[in-house]
Amino acid sequence: MTQPAAAQTVRTTCPYCGVGCGVLATPDGQGGAGIAGDSDHPANYGRLCSKGSALGETLSLENRLLHPQIDGTRVSWDAALDTLTEQLRAVAEEHGPDAIAFYLSGQLLTEDYYVANKLAKGFIGTPHVDTNSRLCMSSAVAAHRRAFGSDTVPGCYEDLDEADLIVLVGSNTAWCHPVLFRRMADAKARRGTKFVVIDPRRTQTAQESDLFLGIRPGTDTALFSGLLVYLSDNGFRDRAFIESHTAGFDGALDRARQIAPDMAAVAAQTGVPEADIAAFYALFAGTRRVVTAFSQGVNQSAQGTDKGNAIINCHLITGRIGQPGAGPFSLTGQPNAMGGREVGGLANMLAAHMHFAPEEVDRVRRYWGAPRIITGEGMKAVALFEAVARGKIKALWVMGTNPLVSMPRADVIREALKGLDLYVVSEAVSDSDTARGTGRTTVLLPAQAWGEKDGTVTNSERRISRQRRFLASPGEARPDWAVLAEVGRRLGHGRAFAFDSAAAIFREHARLSAYENNGTRDFDLGALTDLSDAAYDASLPVQWPIPKRSGPRNAPQGKARLFGDGRFYTFDQRARFVAVQPPALALAVSEDFPFVLNTGRVRDHWHTMTRTGKSQRLSAHRAVPFVEVHPDDAAIHELTDGGIARLTTEHGEAELEVMITDTVVPGSLFMPMHWGGAFASKARVGALVRGMPDPVSGQPELKATPAAIAPLAYRARGFLLSRAQVDLPEGWWWARAAITGGWGVQFATQDSSRAVALMMRGLIQSEALPGCELAEYADHARDRYRCAVYDGTRLVASLAYTPAGVRPDWEAAKALFAAEEPETPARLALLSGRAATASAGPVVCACHGVGADTIATTIAGGAGSVEAVGAACKAGTNCGSCIPEIRKMLAGQTARAA
Repeated sequence: MTQPAAAQTVRTTCPYCGVGCGVLATPDGQGGAGIAGDSDHPANYGRLCSKGSALGETLSLENRLLHPQIDGTRVSWDAALDTLTEQLRAVAEEHGPDAIAFYLSGQLLTEDYYVANKLAKGFIGTPHVDTNSRLCMSSAVAAHRRAFGSDTVPGCYEDLDEADLIVLVGSNTAWCHPVLFRRMADAKARRGTKFVVIDPRRTQTAQESDLFLGIRPGTDTALFSGLLVYLSDNGFRDRAFIESHTAGFDGALDRARQIAPDMAAVAAQTGVPEADIAAFYALFAGTRRVVTAFSQGVNQSAQGTDKGNAIINCHLITGRIGQPGAGPFSLTGQPNAMGGREVGGLANMLAAHMHFAPEEVDRVRRYWGAPRIITGEGMKAVALFEAVARGKIKALWVMGTNPLVSMPRADVIREALKGLDLYVVSEAVSDSDTARGTGRTTVLLPAQAWGEKDGTVTNSERRISRQRRFLASPGEARPDWAVLAEVGRRLGHGRAFAFDSAAAIFREHARLSAYENNGTRDFDLGALTDLSDAAYDASLPVQWPIPKRSGPRNAPQGKARLFGDGRFYTFDQRARFVAVQPPALALAVSEDFPFVLNTGRVRDHWHTMTRTGKSQRLSAHRAVPFVEVHPDDAAIHELTDGGIARLTTEHGEAELEVMITDTVVPGSLFMPMHWGGAFASKARVGALVRGMPDPVSGQPELKATPAAIAPLAYRARGFLLSRAQVDLPEGWWWARAAITGGWGVQFATQDSSRAVALMMRGLIQSEALPGCELAEYADHARDRYRCAVYDGTRLVASLAYTPAGVRPDWEAAKALFAAEEPETPARLALLSGRAATASAGPVVCACHGVGADTIATTIAGGAGSVEAVGAACKAGTNCGSCIPEIRKMLAGQTARAA
């Protein structure tokens, strides 16, 4: 489609993690945009991480879903919506409205989320509306509600600047929230802030810590119960705060004593040396300004809510909450997980932070004029998809998420979808695992992507920011809210869904937050209820609550911290200490499955790679799915670094490249969550995990699945580089990554070099590489093969195949492939396997594209510090998430010199 002419710079917000960084996007008139950090945005002050910096590389229309489809056939929007609404009516009439379910996403904007919840919970009458935030932040939500009476994050990012101690629990912040980690590092440099990192893995964040506690998986509650006992017994309890502003202290302390009566008991349960526990307890007790930041390592657990409350208990006993530089802080995983919570995106809540007390249900019913308002909780994500498998859910609408990769027991879910009467997917890409799933009637609806969407998101510190449109919508893509509103109108609820803009939805959302509130609910946007369209478009980032009385109409003032006055949102305005359960993993290891499998993110990818997978910079750091194994375990199980292993659990299997490292402890494995079916042959993390849910929050256990591992012996390893994606034969192991000029696939196969040569000759006779010329080097006696494919003088593909023990040089070949019309030496190098020019090596610094070989040369040349390396080659000078790796390289050089 025709793109608009290049325009002036647009202020918008990053679509990745919950930090909520401000972004400056400058359209180039060709469908792309220049990207920079917004120095005026208070979340990042101009900094961007590697993912945010590469947003301009993710805007292509390759693999975009551009038109509505029914059962794989392109149809008009009218036909798609007619089918959708007719099927929804039919399911509701035959099976009842609770046979309909919605599964939403923290990638949706608040306005999309609001209309989805209004339609489902108020007018269709189904309570079964949940979101992928259930997999991300729901245990933090539940812990907040138990302690504070509301889902309120007490602090703000400024607390990270002002803390003297930052405790990071289950959070690889250096990789998962890099911009926040640089703020923490700045505080360390400026005021000497100490870092304590608590995690089963010695992550990149742990490598930057002053004290690392490598706890056994699932033992967080023992550690923090022991801390509660220590604080109480050593005179660090704030008696006045406890007596005036809390309840439940004695019961929580008694339970903590049962779990962790002394440091010896804590050491026995956690596996952490008693001296390290003592050092942590003394540091926490003796430091007034403490922020305890926690994320997925706490939340993604069958005891995630208790873990969160164990942390909060330690802040309540000391009164360290709502004060500058002090408080528990949940680091949100997704860009709008917080906004989804505001509008009732989770199955156990209504809109505007209301729940299911009769007066709250009645309030929302009256405000919406909702004829079928639900009166109780719906099924949370794990239970919802189990209900699909049982046939209880007959119609499912998935929006902006990829549960066939991310949900536990994903293979079971994939099969279960086939029994749905109606399966609807609102998606921006056509090749996600979820978009390729099928029901009896499957409707695909093309959604807008980042850059095309217009609305708001809320970050981890309760800050609402605008995400503004700066690109035209491709094909027939529509805003999600507009599609939902149209369905509402077609179902006969025209007045309730007469929205004509995102601004109109936001105003209704803000008015509901203030409706009959009067300070009784934490979430209040009263000062924003009358925003004009122009004011909405120009609105600046602001933190809630923002009640009507908070300031002049043209300058609403948010609140950075809550609870500093000791008043909470419980009925008696007292915070609650919570008596937590003793720590235990949901599933124990066994003789058949002796390892504990941990899962998580890598530095440069996001969720299931539908966006980051398009960037060659982001794909260069970790190009294949891998499993981290301790050297002792690798030796016992005959695993080799860079070899391929089969990882199995009771629920599925994956085939991953082995990374031998002492960052995991013996008996533990780590696997990244990102690779779905579009980017790897068999690496879907959801297929392996059982995901036993937390009984309070419903968040599944994704960090501790019993697993087994064994080596896989393939005949050969190799790679295929091509300008366009090429499918490899069934039965091959492969992993696809974006490279400069096209796509690269690393593979392993049992096929011979002769068979591979025949395959390549077949490709140039097919639609994959039609009419091209093939240049080959073959030594079938030694099972080696290389080829290059040309369209005239233009290089369009290159393949290398060698016996499995001899890995062809992927980095050098990528450097050669970057030139579309290589000179003769480069052509010969492609066939000989000898690089004609030097390679920079695997990328370490994605922000500036600096490779490991370049950094190693810089260090060998005399750069003896991170700062010196940065000055010489720019590595580590942007978001800093590569600094731990640079430090490791520096340490290695020092050791070699010694």
